[in-house]
Amino acid sequence: MTPPSFKTKIRAALRDDSLQSALDANAERRKNARLQGYTSLSEDINTMRQRAHVMRKNVIFNLDGYLEQFIDQAQKNGLIIHRAKNAAAAIKIILDIGKRNNARLIAKSKTMLGEEIRINEALESAGIEVVETDLGEFIVQLRQEPPAHIITPAVHLHRQDVGRIFQERLNLPYTEDVSIMTAEARKTLRQVFLDADIGISGVNFGVAENGALVLVTNEGNGRMVTTLPRVHIALMGIERIVPNLDDLALLLNLLPRSATGQKMTVYTSFIYGPRRPGDLDGPEERHLILLDNGRSEVAKSSLYESLLCIRCGACLNTCPIFREIGGHAYVNRFGEYSVYPGPIGSVLTPSLFGYENFGHFVRACSLCGACKDACPVITDFPQLILALRAGNTVHGKAQPNAPAYLKLGMKLFKFIATSPRIYASAQRTAGFLRHKLAPKATFINLPAFTRWGYSKDMPLPAERPFRDRFSSIQKKEVIRPEPQQSSAEVFHLEGEEVINNQITLSPNERFCKELESVEANVIQCSMSDLIDLAISVLREKKINKIQTWDDSHLPRGLLQQMSEMNIQIVQEPDPQIQAGLTGTIGGIVDSGTLLIPGGLGKPLTTSLLPEIHLAIVRERDLYQTLIEAINLPGLHESSASVLITGPSRTADIEMTMSIGMHGPRELYVFLTHD
Repeated sequence: MTPPSFKTKIRAALRDDSLQSALDANAERRKNARLQGYTSLSEDINTMRQRAHVMRKNVIFNLDGYLEQFIDQAQKNGLIIHRAKNAAAAIKIILDIGKRNNARLIAKSKTMLGEEIRINEALESAGIEVVETDLGEFIVQLRQEPPAHIITPAVHLHRQDVGRIFQERLNLPYTEDVSIMTAEARKTLRQVFLDADIGISGVNFGVAENGALVLVTNEGNGRMVTTLPRVHIALMGIERIVPNLDDLALLLNLLPRSATGQKMTVYTSFIYGPRRPGDLDGPEERHLILLDNGRSEVAKSSLYESLLCIRCGACLNTCPIFREIGGHAYVNRFGEYSVYPGPIGSVLTPSLFGYENFGHFVRACSLCGACKDACPVITDFPQLILALRAGNTVHGKAQPNAPAYLKLGMKLFKFIATSPRIYASAQRTAGFLRHKLAPKATFINLPAFTRWGYSKDMPLPAERPFRDRFSSIQKKEVIRPEPQQSSAEVFHLEGEEVINNQITLSPNERFCKELESVEANVIQCSMSDLIDLAISVLREKKINKIQTWDDSHLPRGLLQQMSEMNIQIVQEPDPQIQAGLTGTIGGIVDSGTLLIPGGLGKPLTTSLLPEIHLAIVRERDLYQTLIEAINLPGLHESSASVLITGPSRTADIEMTMSIGMHGPRELYVFLTHD
């Protein structure tokens, strides 16, 4: 049977009312969330985007040097580094690691690089079970289809679709209640995390100056697969380097806002190496596979800007084409799905995987420029698409991927449009014919064989060209209003600063407000009241056994007093324990983020495995912004650390928020003031 073509898939998508409503809902919500997220930035968003653009270009232009620095630092941290020239090499490395460790089950968090090399198919062919643990990826894996979006894999589905597949594959009685479906997925996947021999993850960024791997996730599955299995394999494209932690802070401010509208993702993990002597959790081996797969050639070509992408998905959410056809319509000439759809897929996929197979993607673009406007690193998508349309490829000039009639038509249009006299005459002739043949019509209904007429109407030319109409208008003097003073005022009321008629909050108040906005529970107290309040929470939840950090990393005497109150204290990870108690090295005011290091006496599972996480933050350890906190030595002295912003969450089913996916369902923060 002949595989469906790109045009066939487009027509099917346009006829699918269910798909259309799902894509519309995603686009509107994501767009509004992104714009709202930008309003909370303390710096002008366009200035930040320009800085990010310059930084990412610098990385691509000096990629070999940054890679060498990153690899050197990562190896010093204890990472086992593998270089893979292509997908086949990467697959061989993963299979070899699996064989050495007798792997039978692999827990995998969302990684587009894994999709790119088709790792699931390779593992399954080798007799190794691989389970996607991101909720959206888990859903599409059950449906045996690829992700439809790089951020929201199940964007094309409604809750009814998910209810049916859970009924069929998980034996869950049919339901349309998203919270019930989420709870079932959590229960099913929790055992996968605990039983997995190997965890596979992607990498959002690699930091050249210290060799850190940075992962961002909301559900907590990224933390699970990098913490619980004995072996962790990370997949990273060679272009995902940032020079230093300050540059990382810039991208961490832009990525979540552009992707989901969040100030920070729930979990931002810093991974340096395997567990160290005395650590109670973390893999014994950490492998990093650095994949080229054509990237080094793209970096040296005129299409290098396609490598600036930080995989936020904003270009997909704003693209009028993607909004109509979705990710599954993007297929090559053999009917195979493209890993990267939308604007980024239109430029990156032909560059990496062949213009001859994917060059037609660049025709699915109106050149409206919305993708460039939305991109947090200002990738010039329109210019890249025009270059590809002209046949400019990574390997030199190719025959433009366009039908003969289109080439002839464009040559004719160029001849007319480049001569003002001929163009004006053509406009007047078209207007005259329009007035005579269709005086009351608005659009020309072109036949379907023109392709333009399948889903668009050609506007009829004006009866008189704009130039003729403009010249007949009398120029009038434009009266400009006097500039008015800004309505913004700064004054003081009862000792509090007021800006634009809004009372600003103290750092403590702002921190608490931000925590509450991400569904965390905040308790302000003195250190002397901490024990009573913490025990009160445990008693309310009927919990008498908790996992904690070592006593030396918590307020003095706290664990002893808990023991005296018949609370059993353990430090070893135990998935049956319902509550975990940790300290922090601080908090970030403008996002409500907790700074939690791992290491000796500070197991990261304490803030990950239990249903409830209790964290202690001292007021004196609050930092206004991420840029102030990200260089704290305490975050970078252990094999792994994490920034936590609220309890775990997901919105992978019909954009409906559910709290408590893989990590804790509840977060209690005790903000102490002495």
